[in-house]
Amino acid sequence: MNVTWWSIFAVLAVATVWDIASRRIPNWLVVPFLAAGLVMSGWHQGVKGLEVSLGGIAVAAAIVGPVCWLGGMGMGDLKLCAGIGAWIGPGQVFFALVMTALAGGLIGVCYAASRGALGRSLDNTGDLLASRFRGTARQVSSLNNPAGLSIPYAPAIAIGAVLAFFASRG
Repeated sequence: MNVTWWSIFAVLAVATVWDIASRRIPNWLVVPFLAAGLVMSGWHQGVKGLEVSLGGIAVAAAIVGPVCWLGGMGMGDLKLCAGIGAWIGPGQVFFALVMTALAGGLIGVCYAASRGALGRSLDNTGDLLASRFRGTARQVSSLNNPAGLSIPYAPAIAIGAVLAFFASRG
């Protein structure tokens, strides 16, 4: 396993523990991680490496950005995903984010069901999406709503990245 994956796994471990404990992913962790991904890609592969790294960031921003805008994820999640994209590029980060979505959905459904709130959570998700697309932007169930049911998402991001690692070894 090379330095890329060791770096990713180390940051994911810290981000996961931090997110579970505080419901935040700190900038002091993800911003240097993102920058280091750009530097390492440029150092090892020159301009082509920077292009791949920027492509990974763009894919992460394109996929996770709208979810943040809808209130379903925090900016720390976005920066963590962009950092992973900077290290592994667009193709692998796309796969990692698909796996992240599946893991996050499964974790979220299990969490809501264990709290007896699965029906309410699904209703709130539909209301949130409908209100955002109608332009009413009513606060239904987002990260800023203390009454909302939410999960720390770094564990799902970690699962997605680990699955991308194993898929790249196949």
